[in-house]
Amino acid sequence: MKPTVQTLLDRPELALGLLTPADALPDGALDAPVVWAHSSDLADPTPFLDAGHVLLTTGTQFAESAAADAEFAEAFVRRLRERGIAALGFGTEVIRAGTPETLVAACLAQGLPLFEVPYRTPFIAIARTVADLIAEDAFARQAWALSAQRAISLAALRPDGLSATLAELSHRLGAWVGLIDATGSLDREAPEGGLAQPALGEVVGEARSMIRRGQRASRTLLAAESTEAPQRMTLQTLGGGGALRGVLAIGDSAELDQAGREVVTSVIALAGLALEQNRDLDRARGHLRSGLLSGILAGDTTLAERVSAEMWGPLPEPPIRIMVTDAPLTQADRLTELLELRVEERGGRLFFGRDDEQYVLVVEEADAPLAEEIATEFELPVGVSDPVGGGAVAQAHEQALRALDRARESGAGVVAFDEISRQGVLAFLARTDARAVALATLAPLTEHDAASGTSLVVTTRTWLEHGGQFDATAQALGVHRHTVRSRIALAERLLGRDLSGFHARADLWAALLAVE
Repeated sequence: MKPTVQTLLDRPELALGLLTPADALPDGALDAPVVWAHSSDLADPTPFLDAGHVLLTTGTQFAESAAADAEFAEAFVRRLRERGIAALGFGTEVIRAGTPETLVAACLAQGLPLFEVPYRTPFIAIARTVADLIAEDAFARQAWALSAQRAISLAALRPDGLSATLAELSHRLGAWVGLIDATGSLDREAPEGGLAQPALGEVVGEARSMIRRGQRASRTLLAAESTEAPQRMTLQTLGGGGALRGVLAIGDSAELDQAGREVVTSVIALAGLALEQNRDLDRARGHLRSGLLSGILAGDTTLAERVSAEMWGPLPEPPIRIMVTDAPLTQADRLTELLELRVEERGGRLFFGRDDEQYVLVVEEADAPLAEEIATEFELPVGVSDPVGGGAVAQAHEQALRALDRARESGAGVVAFDEISRQGVLAFLARTDARAVALATLAPLTEHDAASGTSLVVTTRTWLEHGGQFDATAQALGVHRHTVRSRIALAERLLGRDLSGFHARADLWAALLAVE
């Protein structure tokens, strides 16, 4: 610990006497750290002082007049307080016998600790004591840092080296330490449950923002716990820019000193290395998953069942759904980590693999909400198949691919195949590559409506929706049935088609669907 005002007062060889009672000073005034001791009899020594200094004076700057002395003492102490001086020491029997009462009163009024230095104690002895204590503290902190780094290095060699490393850091700093993984979830912490809500939520939220930005960075925030004052939290990203592996969060009530920063830096390096090694393992597992996925999609699940049971757990039980989403390079690692986490939570009853530029997921019905989580968290389109039995995986995969195409077109995020199938085959065909043809087909009607202010397109659609019934169409549009007949007749002339037959009506209906 750095020396404090109280440390100096407690040194018997200095024989310093406190003139301002402790209970009359602000809380913590005597515990203020002392960074140096400086002697001066200048009327204004503050240009040569820094915060945390102890000023020693013999009092030659004080006048003999009591009134002048009081006014000067008040201004003198005020300047010292504004400068952040830790304490004032007055040497007696050198220039003046005893400490001026006006100075004692000014220090009491402004909360500055004042002690008396006896004649037999030279100022150099106080300065030397401060210097020795600071040197001892620096040596102790360096020894602590070396010891902490040695313990952390040994912890990294344990079976779960990352958890052991974080636990050792927490123990050495006496602070909560948490690791937020690349998915933005709290991966591990020490001590367990050591940070309560809402502070934990603030830390995780800030970590997610740092991960999304994808740049190496550090942040400091004050996280408010429910029953305590805000706690200072330091957050540091792990991994290289563009490929962040997570965020290390450390709770500390005050800013870390040099020794503390050195220890934290070593942990950041070890944690980053451990996460990079995990990423290499993830890539190897990813290649294995892709190979097993090929077998599953081909209808051969024998090998996948055996390997999955050994590594992750049993494959999903039918009925299953297939989900397909894109795999952009910038988000592939984060998405993989999220899916690995969900596999672990489900005991293996969720399988995924990469298929070229896409991720394919095989999930049970209970995991259907995962599609929405992926779409929301990563802003990716997701296609979801209908629930199928174990023998219809290839069919479900094809459904998910068609749903993914629709999700890309519409920007809907998640599209389930049953949303497409409910509209029928014709609607699906109309939405593939027929829009340009459809626009050309309907051009005579749309151009006539635009030029004449008619509603031929609306009338034709409503008429087709009502099965070509003029009365029902007229009622829906709120017009006379003869008006509907005349509009349809005009549409037939403009289109050059006889709409009395099924094929002509079906083609026109497909064109209307394609331009929606």
